[in-house]
Amino acid sequence: MTTPLAAPSTRTPKPRASRPQRAPHSREVHPLLHKLYDLYPKVFGPKALPLKLGIFHELVANHPDLLEAKALREALGQHTRSTRYLEQVATGVSRHDLQGNPVESLAPEHVHQAIMEVARRDRTGNSPAAQAKLRMRLRNAFEASGLSRGGYAELVKPPLEAWNALLDHAYTEDGAAAAKREALLKAFESSGQTLVQFADMYGMDLVGTEKSLEQAKQDRTAKQTE
Repeated sequence: MTTPLAAPSTRTPKPRASRPQRAPHSREVHPLLHKLYDLYPKVFGPKALPLKLGIFHELVANHPDLLEAKALREALGQHTRSTRYLEQVATGVSRHDLQGNPVESLAPEHVHQAIMEVARRDRTGNSPAAQAKLRMRLRNAFEASGLSRGGYAELVKPPLEAWNALLDHAYTEDGAAAAKREALLKAFESSGQTLVQFADMYGMDLVGTEKSLEQAKQDRTAKQTE
């Protein structure tokens, strides 16, 4: 006698938050990181935000019976060396407290080190797209520092010739892109057409065209205020 199959469930499974996962070919995630994820998901969760300085001592003070100091140091070390954490540092976002509030800026040298380490780990690092991403990250980090080239180089101590070459290339690329955006804006202004008509006439994506035109307007305003 054939046993009838059970009817499929109509209930939608409740989504579960993803905890830190072990990357392929890497060591196991430190068990204490799962506890930190549960305690402070805003900084140890899916988005590994840069942590404020002194976070170790704050965690020990907050949970003296739960977080053993030696294990906590190991867990935090693994966390802050992870690629997903360094990716956030490389963007230059602020350091955050345990509640996920931005509290202090990252030091320029920390951002620079993260950018270079993420690029080193990138398996597509020699591709044109990866190199372009590296150049723009270095340029953004340099500009955000507010330092001169000499002052920045003294602080982060990059391989100077290679760094200058990457930075110069980034500025050249940005200048060429800005020129294309300005030409597009001029063509749009002289066309007398709506945005939809203009994008359709040239077979361009509407959203992308709108973004390019808006950026061109911002570029123009920035030049006028220099």
